[in-house]
Parts: sequence; structure tokens; C-alpha cells
Amino acid sequence: MSQKESNLPIIGGVIAAVGAGLCCAGPFVLLLLGVSGSWIGNLTLLEPYRPLFILLVIALFGFAGWKVYRPVEKCEPETACAVPQVRKRRQVIFWLTVLTALVLVTSNYWIVWFA
Repeated sequence: MSQKESNLPIIGGVIAAVGAGLCCAGPFVLLLLGVSGSWIGNLTLLEPYRPLFILLVIALFGFAGWKVYRPVEKCEPETACAVPQVRKRRQVIFWLTVLTALVLVTSNYWIVWFA
């Protein structure tokens, strides 16, 4: 399996998390940039698709976690998943992206404290 294929679930999970958090984080970022107006509260175009994005986030990160934490015995010799340093680095990157996705997906619950 190539490096590009192994990163695809993590990258897809982050993109889906951005999509899930866009309905709430998007207006907040615009406010931070100084853009204001009453129309900013109506930026809810992606809100109906939020549950689909969240399901996609869970599915992609579940698949990525399965690939990152699969037993070493299932890795082919001389591949990246068989090298302990690479496995550890991928696990750290996995958890960092999971935390980033969690912040983005839950943004509509905590972002009201800052606006």
C-alpha cells in the first residue's frame, strides 16, 4: 500500500469535519476577520447536510484507525506499517487529526461562548 493510499482516510476525515463545522465555524471566522452584518447569521447553507458529514467523519476515522492500529503481523515486510517509528508517527498524526475533527464537528456547541 502506498503512502498516498494510507493517508487518504485521515485526509478525508479532516475534510468531512471541516464540512460539518463550516455551518458554525464559517460565520465565526468571518466575524474574526472583521466581516459583519445581519446576513452573517443566515449562513446555514450546509446545515441540513451536517449529519451526513458527521457520519462520514466517523466512518473515515474508523477506517483510518483500523489501518493505523492493525497488527504488525498483517503488514507486509519492508512496508511502512512494519517500521515501529513510522507506526508511532502515524498514530500521533491520527490522534492529532481526530482531535482537530472533534473540535470542528462540535464547534456549534462551544463557539457561541466566543461570539
